[in-house]
Amino acid sequence: MAAKVRKATHAGSWYSDQGETLRAQLEKWLDKVGDVDTSVRGIIVPHAGYSYSGPSAAYGYKTITPDSVKRIFVLGPSHHAYLKRCVLSKLDEYETPIGNLKVDKEMNKKLHETGWFDWVDTATEEAEHSLEMHLPYIKYVMGKRDYTIIPIMVGAISKEYEDKYGDILAPYFILF
Repeated sequence: MAAKVRKATHAGSWYSDQGETLRAQLEKWLDKVGDVDTSVRGIIVPHAGYSYSGPSAAYGYKTITPDSVKRIFVLGPSHHAYLKRCVLSKLDEYETPIGNLKVDKEMNKKLHETGWFDWVDTATEEAEHSLEMHLPYIKYVMGKRDYTIIPIMVGAISKEYEDKYGDILAPYFILF
């Protein structure tokens, strides 16, 4: 059975849809960063078009030590759909011009079983840019290593829900 793939719907407008061009841009921005603290376990980076945020995002992605990473949680806000909760992908992979990223279906199932996460439909998933903007950087930095992503689209959640999601996700973000 063919993999269900989220298309890179913002490639060609928010960032290059040409693999070699995109690789060269990412490499240039990462090379300009210099030395960084690689003991970082989580990053927060912008999710705007690369002409605006590409060089800034490089400072976060440069801190990743790829050999120590097996699972990457990617959280991004929903700009196009009003969501009262966080939502998960039912798809198998996320496409980028430099290669696809495998979604951690087992982790998504486990999170969904908490009763606090909903599934997102493909149209809503593909309309949203916040998660997609991180994927080329992740793919480039991680290279051909074996890892998965857990894309989580965050809705307009209350403080109570923020606390609950924090409790659910905290065991996976052991920082020290």
